[in-house]
Amino acid sequence: MNTSLTDKLNLFFYSLATIVMIAIVALLILRVVAGYANLNFFGWTYVTLRRLADPMIGPVRHALIGFRVDPKFAPLMTVLITLLLWWVLTQAAGSTLDTIANVTEAVRRQKVASVIGHLLIGLLKLYSLMIFLRIVFSWVMVSYSNRVMRFLYKTTEPLLGPLRRMIPPVGMFDISALLAFVVLWVLQFMVQGAFLS
Repeated sequence: MNTSLTDKLNLFFYSLATIVMIAIVALLILRVVAGYANLNFFGWTYVTLRRLADPMIGPVRHALIGFRVDPKFAPLMTVLITLLLWWVLTQAAGSTLDTIANVTEAVRRQKVASVIGHLLIGLLKLYSLMIFLRIVFSWVMVSYSNRVMRFLYKTTEPLLGPLRRMIPPVGMFDISALLAFVVLWVLQFMVQGAFLS
């Protein structure tokens, strides 16, 4: 895969994710505006906006109630979570495409060490994003019964579990994820030095 194709794919995924993110944010803003505009509660416009937006706002509203925060901030929090997920998805797509391009180039040049190095760095970056996503999901209280949360838990717990046992939570805050990011960053630095220098 050459660099121009990688750049085009990266731009495509970034543009697609950005369009979806803008559509969701616009929908959420319209939902809030409709709530303050005294529209007919049973009218087509209001019912349609609620039907589309409430499945996204509902879980955030329940999470805010669990944290004893006023649920009227749920649409704003949903917008922030949407922006965060957009960032994670674009980072994951970019990292994956860069890894594929770098591995392909290393294979073409027949550099086995570079292939291994680029694969390891790509996997470490994706693992970091999975930990980050797990943190975000836990903040909005996505339950373990959710398939995505279950997958994130099973894949990240082998690193976070031992770190949590080594360093107990500080008050209410579990800092094992912060330590995991440091460990993964150090591992990327070591792989860079060992395989790609």
